[in-house]
Amino acid sequence: MAGKGQGPAIGIDLGTTYSCVAVWQHERIEIIANDQGNRTTPSYVAFTDTERLTGDAAKNQVAANATNTIFDVKRLIGRRYNDATVQSDIKLWPFKVTPGQDDKPMIGVTYKNEEKQFSAEEISSMVLVKMKEIAEDYLGTTIKNAVITVPAYFNNSQRQATKDAGAIAGLHVMRIINEPTAAAIAYGLDNKTSSTGEKKVLIFDLGGGTFDVSVLTMEEGKFEVKATGGDTHLGGEDFDNRMVNHFVQEFKRKHKKDISGNPRALRRLRTTCEKAKRILSSTAQTTIDIDAFYEGIDFFSRVTRAKFEELNIDLFRKCMEPVEECLRDAKIDKSNVDEVVLVGGSTRIPKVRQLLQDFFNGKELCKSINPDEAVAYGAAVQAAILSGERIEKVQDLLLVLDVTPLSLGLNDARGVTNVFIPKNTKIPTKKEQVWHTIQDNQNRALFRVYEGENTLSRDNNLLGKFTMNGIRPAPRGVQKFNVCFDIDENGILNVSAEDKTTGQMQKIMITNDQGRLSKEEIEKMAQEAAKYKLEDEEQKERDEAKNALENYAYNMRNVINNEKNGTKIPRANKSKIEAALEQAIQWLDENQLARMEEFEDKMKELEGICNPKITKMNHGAGRSDAGHNIVELD
Repeated sequence: MAGKGQGPAIGIDLGTTYSCVAVWQHERIEIIANDQGNRTTPSYVAFTDTERLTGDAAKNQVAANATNTIFDVKRLIGRRYNDATVQSDIKLWPFKVTPGQDDKPMIGVTYKNEEKQFSAEEISSMVLVKMKEIAEDYLGTTIKNAVITVPAYFNNSQRQATKDAGAIAGLHVMRIINEPTAAAIAYGLDNKTSSTGEKKVLIFDLGGGTFDVSVLTMEEGKFEVKATGGDTHLGGEDFDNRMVNHFVQEFKRKHKKDISGNPRALRRLRTTCEKAKRILSSTAQTTIDIDAFYEGIDFFSRVTRAKFEELNIDLFRKCMEPVEECLRDAKIDKSNVDEVVLVGGSTRIPKVRQLLQDFFNGKELCKSINPDEAVAYGAAVQAAILSGERIEKVQDLLLVLDVTPLSLGLNDARGVTNVFIPKNTKIPTKKEQVWHTIQDNQNRALFRVYEGENTLSRDNNLLGKFTMNGIRPAPRGVQKFNVCFDIDENGILNVSAEDKTTGQMQKIMITNDQGRLSKEEIEKMAQEAAKYKLEDEEQKERDEAKNALENYAYNMRNVINNEKNGTKIPRANKSKIEAALEQAIQWLDENQLARMEEFEDKMKELEGICNPKITKMNHGAGRSDAGHNIVELD
């Protein structure tokens, strides 16, 4: 439940490339536009010599500050530096990523002329703070509670890291829910009046950096996820990468110059390729046109939809594999699927739609919900329910049954993962098994928790481990342990082992064992976030003071130079004012980084010289200047 004075609870779709925030208000879900009027906000954070920028402001300056502008951080969160996907991404990013403690990837930037390092959770928290501020500006109240979405195929570490990012941002994360499940809620509400009986729905969610497929059944407000699948490293960014690589090679072929080591040129090319990709969703061809692209050379080329599809056809086909697997896991034939719902901006690509439609034997795809906003919409509905809103429209939408994306188990003596909770088990869930010692007089036992679908533990992902000490000496097999796997509604796993002889218990919340943030680290990062927010506010006040002085100086100069407006200024006074204005403008040019107090003092000084004593001289009838107000400046 949301606490009093904490404002309404919001839903946040924390995306790889764009994020979106929504709230239940006025008996409906409102998608909240940002300060630029956009309903989605780039998941970008930039650091400059003077300030930190988030959202549109960060993305708009990326070409000029490529190495200090962070994006795609969702592809790092909850992962290890040595992951193959992280290593492949590092080659494409202009910013630095280095290994930190426990193989945690750390992002390096230069901020205010200092070298700084941030974790993926910290950068994600900055995006979440931006979404929180967008909601607060719109609602006019402080926001504390939120539901945040993650890809269905996110593992336990990635889910917990996302929750940590929310804590650093000063949010109480009421629930972590899967993106396709949130989209299904949006679809379910949108089609509630026309829906009768059980409906089988496949959510196809292809976004900027992740891909999810979920099969659900819906009946009278009950959403039951039957199976889920996907790829946490497949999306629009990968399609952009193919285009970028293609044009890097074309430029090299045409001009014998390699731009692959130039972050600014690559960033300009990537931005142009992203626009071209969007245009090709509605037209057959478009142009790549970049002035002074590299060493003064202009770059012009054409790209057709057919060429774009050829560059990415293996990735598009790769999207169909999880669809087939998901239906197989759900034990549902594709002919029995009632609706195929498209979610995520990359589902606008015609070839993706064609392949999906062909897979379902020409079935019409559902495009009734906004693919960019559906996830935030569903998250806001869940947030409203969890905060205790009495919403007639969703009173019966209280049961959302989700599933585990991967199998979970313990490593046994053979090096095999003994599965406790199979993939696609409904959550929350709790499973127990009895284990025993494997050696005579064994006094300690190591429990290693894995996730994955491979038989051998070494081929799966190690989530965490803990040791039970002080076991009473006994022949092998005598001492027994009750091992429990417990997954909560957020998909976060707790594992415990109890010595049945002594009652001694060891347990662990399975999180990102290789780099999970401690409570102390989260609190420290939250304090840092508060400090950055204070710096941002001070920067905003400084900019306002500077702009006020600049506006006043230029407006005053326009006034005294515009004789047509009836302004009458004695020559001596005019010269004095002009000199003061020129001096102020010159001072501004030379002191762009001055403190707010200096701008305010300069403003007072200028006003003391220029402020007119305005006297309205009303002239009587019959005078040639009757009806005019003549302003005199002393």
